[in-house]
Formats: sequence, structure tokens, C-alpha cells
Amino acid sequence: MTETLLRHRPYWRWSMGVQLARLPATMAPLAFTVLTTATTGSYRLGGVMMAVFVVAELAGSVPAGRLLDRIGPSRGLVLFLLCAAAGLGALAFAASADAPPAVLLALVVLPGLIAGGLSGGFRSLLAGTVTGPLLPRAVSVDAMLIDAVIIGGPLLVALLAGFGAVLPIAAMAAVFAVSALLVPRREAPVPVTGARLPLPIRAAVPWLACQFTIGHLLSTVEVAPFALAQRLGGAEGAAALIITVLSGASIVGGALYAWRGVHLTVAPRTQAITLLGGFIAGGCTVALDLGWPGLLTGVVLIGFCTGPLVTVASVQMQGLLPEGRRSEGFSLSFVVQASGFGLGSLTVGVLPLWLAPVFGVASAVLACAILGKGPARVVGTLPATS
Repeated sequence: MTETLLRHRPYWRWSMGVQLARLPATMAPLAFTVLTTATTGSYRLGGVMMAVFVVAELAGSVPAGRLLDRIGPSRGLVLFLLCAAAGLGALAFAASADAPPAVLLALVVLPGLIAGGLSGGFRSLLAGTVTGPLLPRAVSVDAMLIDAVIIGGPLLVALLAGFGAVLPIAAMAAVFAVSALLVPRREAPVPVTGARLPLPIRAAVPWLACQFTIGHLLSTVEVAPFALAQRLGGAEGAAALIITVLSGASIVGGALYAWRGVHLTVAPRTQAITLLGGFIAGGCTVALDLGWPGLLTGVVLIGFCTGPLVTVASVQMQGLLPEGRRSEGFSLSFVVQASGFGLGSLTVGVLPLWLAPVFGVASAVLACAILGKGPARVVGTLPATS
């Protein structure tokens, strides 16, 4: 079945499109900082621009997903991506023309509002691109590729910044435009009914809790690598080691789940609770000052369980969501995970270093409790493959 996915051309077209759509968001923090440092002499405006972008992204995510469901994900994504490209192109032009900071901040809003709905829109199209036994494997591979995008975005900005401070912004616009060319043209089937089916929020709570936990606990490691390294007397390069180990473990965990995990006949809730147990163990180990072996062990546990947990939660969410509201539902899932990431980042900033991971562990424990007491009903069990 691995060969079947490798030869699944519609999936790889979808994958190239969604990775390119994600790339500008990973480029944005460094790109905005490079831009404002060059144009105003201060990096602070870049930080404010990123904050505005994130707030707009979260505020626009669910409404954008709802709009995509109404006009059709394929057609809507092309329109959204081209509008985002135009918005970033306007930002690059304004920065080149020495526009005031207020103008730069205003021009960030449109791409942010649009970016929030892209993830849900692309994920809804995956349901019509890959079906049956290949779906869990496709989601696992996608989770692996996200790590590459997260790493590649800042590296691309650093490379382009040497040729001009505005060039990374222009590249973000170009990436959105290319992504529009790769949007799958086949729409997911939408039921023809007089009334729209409601989102099954209550049934989705266990899987949304998993998404929240992923964002919450991951952020405590991704936002605090310097502090974790300094606690152990490590230099600045040690922070890069922590992030590298986390990303590497995530890729390995996703790869193993794509290869063998989809064969499991264990109930999805049981799988999720087991993976959350890995989060709990990893978070507790990171919280304790056990030296480098303890820290790296905890980071590996968290990273290793991330990809499989993303896959289980995503496949179960797809089974629950009405076909005509999948973009909105997956956009809601994105907001929940991003909210967890924001809370984890906040705890790192205001709490003692050892206590921040404990809050992430608490989220994992709560998610386990929700999964454990939920109904036995299973929607779309992870299909076995052969």
C-alpha cells in the first residue's frame, strides 16, 4: 500500500499545494522582522505585525472555512490564495515605498484572515482525494511533511534576505500564487439538502481535546529551547539541538505510523489514550531537571507521539463532520490547536520553567479523561491495510 500512495498522483498534487499554502505562515515571523529591521531600524514592528497576522488568522479561520463550504473548497481556495498573494504583494510594494507602520500593519490583516481558512479547506479536499485504507497513511505522511515546512520556512527567509529585505515577502506572495495552481479541481461531494447539518461539536470534543493538547505541549518545548538549554548550562547551539531532536522524533513517529500503525486494529480512542500517555511521560520528564539524557528523552517521547496522534484525531474528525461543513470543522480544529499553542507559549512566558510543561501534561490528562468516559461509538475506525 505504500507504493500505492507513492504513485497516487492526486494526493501528491494536493500535498504540494497544501505545503506551499502553509509555507508563508512559517516564513512570516522572520520575514516580518527582517523587513521592519531594514525599513525602520527596529525589529519590534515585525513582532507586532506577526501578532496582528496571528490574531487575524484565528479570527478568520472559522468564517473562512464556512465560506469555503458554501462556495466550494476548490474554487474558494483558488480565490483565497490569489487574494492572499495580492495582499502580500501590496505589502511588499508598500514597504518598498517606505509606507508608514500603520499601513504595513493594515496590509497584514487580509493575508492573515485568509490564511486561517486554508488549512481547513485543503483538509476537506483530502477527503475527496484519498479515501479508504490510504487515508490514515496519507494524513501521517502529511504530518511528517509539516515538520519540513516548519524548518524550511525560516531557512528560505534567511537565504532570500541576503538579496533584499522585501524579497522574502514577495516570495511569500509567489508561493501562495503557485499553491493556487495546485489546488485539486474536484470538489468534495456536498449533500443537497434544504438545511445545513450542524457541526457535531459534542461528539468531536475528545478529538478537539487531542488537538488542543498537541498544540499546548508542543509549544512548551518549541518556545522554550533556549531556556531549557540554559537550565542545563548549554550554549545557544544546544537550543537548535532540542528543536532538531523534537522534529526528528516527530518525523520518525509519523513515518512508523504510516508504515505499520495503520495496520492496528486497536480502537482509535485506545490509540489516542496510549499516545497521550507518551505525552504525559514526555512532559513530566521535561519538567524534571534530569540533565540532558532526561530532557532529550522527554522531547523524543513528545515528538514521537505527535504524528500518530494528529493522524488519529484527524481521521476521526473527518468521520464525524458532515460533508458540506468539513472546511469549517477542520478550521475549528485548527483554531483549537492554535489556541493550545498560544496557551503553552503564554505559560512559558509567565511561569517557572519547570511548571510550564506540567500545564501541558494537565491538558493531556484531561484529554485522556474525556476519551475514557466518552461513548463507545467509533466513527470511521482506522482501516486496516494489506
